[in-house]
Amino acid sequence: MKEAYIVSAVRTPGCKRAKGAFKDTLPLDLISFILKASVDKIKLDPNEIDDVMIGCAFPEAEQGLNIGRNAAKIAGFPDKVSGATVNRFCASGLEAIADAAMRIMSGWCDVTIGAGVESMTYVPMGGNLPRPYPDLEKKQIDLFISMGTTAENVAKRYNVTRQQQDEFAYQSQMKAANAQKKGLFTEIVPTPATKFVTQPDGTVKRETFIQSFDDGVRDDTTVEGLAKLRPAFSLTGSVTAGNSSQTTDGAAATVLMSAEKAKALGLKPLAKFKLFTTIGCRSDEMGVGPRYAIPKLLDKAGLKVEDIGVWEINEAFASQALYSMRELGIDKYLDRVNINGGAIALGHPLGCTGAKLAATLIANMQRTGAKYGVESMCIGGGMGAAALFELCD
Repeated sequence: MKEAYIVSAVRTPGCKRAKGAFKDTLPLDLISFILKASVDKIKLDPNEIDDVMIGCAFPEAEQGLNIGRNAAKIAGFPDKVSGATVNRFCASGLEAIADAAMRIMSGWCDVTIGAGVESMTYVPMGGNLPRPYPDLEKKQIDLFISMGTTAENVAKRYNVTRQQQDEFAYQSQMKAANAQKKGLFTEIVPTPATKFVTQPDGTVKRETFIQSFDDGVRDDTTVEGLAKLRPAFSLTGSVTAGNSSQTTDGAAATVLMSAEKAKALGLKPLAKFKLFTTIGCRSDEMGVGPRYAIPKLLDKAGLKVEDIGVWEINEAFASQALYSMRELGIDKYLDRVNINGGAIALGHPLGCTGAKLAATLIANMQRTGAKYGVESMCIGGGMGAAALFELCD
């Protein structure tokens, strides 16, 4: 079996839903731009690309009609480059990378792109017309409950306190603010954004500007301020808007190749995509997914927690991230976890997140020299996903 190498991994900034820089920017524009940027960065001829896999958690409306194919065409790729849309909810972007890697590993393709996109401004959580299945037995209704409710379940069942969640959220914001000040988000490509500006005569003009940073980071966050926020999902709960991930717009893309093709094109691989795994868990505590996905991944790889130099564990909610890290002993290595902050500060653009975290993880592995990096996330409906990356010399 061949090995799959990553030769480019980039992302747009992540911007706040409905209020951020991308609120008037179509998701097709975001993903087509970052697809082209991922190729342009390594001066790759698009004719070399075999297939494009794009993750999207709610592939409808402005994100519908097979955005995987449409984005590739709008990016300027030739007709021969095919595309598909992949949905594994919060792990969609990572699933897209894994599917793209498997095509190379099987020998079906030589060059693929795994990407992700979500505009939570244009397509809200749950989609525009959610229709849960009406005839489930009570035990299965958990498939459709609020993700916030599952976070409350995790906090209550596994004794994750409000103070612990708020302190974790504070650290996420501080790490992200520090990374911004030091210019550590080297995986970001400044991205064209649209805004509609009312003119003096009352008409509205469409204008374009360049957005170069994640606009949800709150560098003035304090633990005391977080403690004043009301629970968001239960009157007696501990999960708040402050210790939950931000709803966000964004896109990311990763270019993968076989070793032979990279050598033929004179491209230096950044990292090897080693392994990907998924696992199911109880739907009403879906946030515990990483607690089960990570051990499965490490067992297959023959590695231990201490072998991993950099972690990206998606902060869907502080409660689930804290519980998963505590159970696995990752909390002993917090200096390796989400070192530039996580989704609480930077946002969780659903179908984009898996691809976004891959770009951040690889950039941090290069900067720190970590041989192995792992990204993992919980998934709506009760699942976990995890992937292992190995830095190339």
